Amino acid sequence: MNISWYGHSCFKIQTKAKRGGEDVVIITDPFDKSIGLRRPQGQANIVTVSHNHNDHNDTELLKGDFFVADSPGEFSIQGVTIEGISSFHDNKEGLDRGRNTIFVFETEDLRVCHLGDLGHELTEDQIDAIGDVDILMIPIGGTYTLDAKGAKKVVGQIEPKIIIPMHYKIDGLTIELDDETEFCNELGTTIKDKLSRISLKKKDLEDVENKVMLMNVFNL
Repeated sequence: MNISWYGHSCFKIQTKAKRGGEDVVIITDPFDKSIGLRRPQGQANIVTVSHNHNDHNDTELLKGDFFVADSPGEFSIQGVTIEGISSFHDNKEGLDRGRNTIFVFETEDLRVCHLGDLGHELTEDQIDAIGDVDILMIPIGGTYTLDAKGAKKVVGQIEPKIIIPMHYKIDGLTIELDDETEFCNELGTTIKDKLSRISLKKKDLEDVENKVMLMNVFNL
């Protein structure tokens, strides 16, 4: 599995869901030009939209006959199993910012969880639905989502092997968010190098727990 980051909550996940098969490309939460970053583009097979805000739902530049998952439910697309889990964009049961869908992908014996714009700690039902997680994509920038302290609590609830922060302040982003510093401090982690791409197999994660991996924005 190869993971690249366009910035904000948008990732490109390339996976061979079937042994010997062609790559399946998953794009999460594509954003529009208003947030100041270069928009995601290229071929996609699956696109997930955690909620219907312009910085998470713009599929205009994506190419291909792709399937859009934008609600809770269970889906199986080209060998990738997807579960959408209902949650909220705030800690007031959606009163301020509405609903949010958490997406869990299963492919290559790996379980990847993208929390979208989660704004609250998880319930027991949500934790059970998410299950064991190899790779967790979690918002950490506060203001509109979990902040550093809240994200740390959710990490403790899920206990993933790999943690990939998202939805935080980076160069060019016009949305006011906190950067990654406080979250890394909360987890007692020092990151020397950011990665342009993450390549992982199940066997790579046998002895890994709560490892934070920061990414550079993918150059289109």
